[in-house]
Amino acid sequence: MRKQSIVAPGWWDYTTLDETLLSDVARLSEKDLAQLSRTGFQVVFHETLEDFYLAEALEYIEAWRASTPDNPAGICGPIGPTEQLPLVARLVNAFDLDLASLNAQFWGMDEWVQDGKAVEETHPLSFKKADMELCFNRIRPELRPRPENLHFPAGDVAGFSASFDSMRCLIMQGGQGDVKHWAFNDPPKREGAWVEAPPPPEEYGKLGTRLVDLHPMTIMQNARTSGGGRLSEVPTQAMTVGPVETWKSEKVSIWQAGNHDNPFGMRLTAFMISKGLADSAVPMSLLANHPNVVFHYYRPAIGSCSIEMH
Repeated sequence: MRKQSIVAPGWWDYTTLDETLLSDVARLSEKDLAQLSRTGFQVVFHETLEDFYLAEALEYIEAWRASTPDNPAGICGPIGPTEQLPLVARLVNAFDLDLASLNAQFWGMDEWVQDGKAVEETHPLSFKKADMELCFNRIRPELRPRPENLHFPAGDVAGFSASFDSMRCLIMQGGQGDVKHWAFNDPPKREGAWVEAPPPPEEYGKLGTRLVDLHPMTIMQNARTSGGGRLSEVPTQAMTVGPVETWKSEKVSIWQAGNHDNPFGMRLTAFMISKGLADSAVPMSLLANHPNVVFHYYRPAIGSCSIEMH
């Protein structure tokens, strides 16, 4: 039996990994991190935040330009980070990019759930609300995507998942949370068949868009980043795109500016993906099995894992 989490004993997470692995990761230098690239996995550094978020925004333009009326394509995008979203709208307007004529597609990655259903767009924490206010409502009306081409994981979840079969998701973007998730693919609870060991990667990989219970670390992180520290105001469940839809996306692009995880976490998942160490206690590590993954870092945020008082 693997050790218990030091954060949430009823859950799996990265603190249940072997101590030797954790220690080795903590010693990785910036140069070591850059050298983790391999076939199918690329590590990219950005020297400024301007370059970082512009590059992220340009992935939207890249995906939408590849769409055609009879072969629709698009991008699946996160809330966290969000700084790229106003830049996307500005670029679309500047390029006069007619997203409706291109039949361009967008998938939202996830949404909060309260009382068993996805929150309405009026909810202050709604991810759809953020996408609309920060991006799509800022695009000139004549250039905006068709409403039916904006897909969110609420209501018809089966239809949302099926849309990844009928249209090409060229890029799935994401950030990395404290618990090492993409979207809300959190580590599972330590219960049922998974008391002594977390689910095998192939088992976790069968999960599609679904309702999930959120790991305590995720709830605490979102209270810190979005809720002013008010834990009681952050939902404990969410709808999330799953590994099934992720593996139908041609590229997975993860953006780490240092706001949503720390120097250790930003090293851990890159190391595990590079070395093929897929472990569902560290969901992001499962991307070791995806054929096209890119990790983007704001280089000054990489920092070090040294222990010191502040």
